[in-house]
Amino acid sequence: MKISKQAQRDARQLFRTSMVNGVLDEGRVSHVVKLLAEKKPRGYVEILSRLHRLVQLDVAKRTAKVENAVETSPEQRASIKASLEKQYGTHLDISYAINPKLLGGLRIQVGSDLYDGSVKTRLEKLAQSF
Repeated sequence: MKISKQAQRDARQLFRTSMVNGVLDEGRVSHVVKLLAEKKPRGYVEILSRLHRLVQLDVAKRTAKVENAVETSPEQRASIKASLEKQYGTHLDISYAINPKLLGGLRIQVGSDLYDGSVKTRLEKLAQSF
């Protein structure tokens, strides 16, 4: 669906007003959506659609998924958390998962950024080089 430039501007403005100290506030977002649904301004469906996309991108940017071939120790978790918070800020939601297919190493995804230091990926790159 094509969204008008005015709807995009309105959605960005509503998104910015939903931020508190650089962090998205769920209460404000739900309040903004409720007001839009009640008042139904021109192009409100487009505005809601774009606002939804902006919120999705912000949530993804603040979500980190760490995969390891074995259980991550508390010391490793603390080190990973400190490194990620240094680069992405303190409002990260970090989840840890075990993925035996990695064989070893870590795979970290934050939003669209992927850091893959797994043995599996290294072996695949080595195989491709031959």
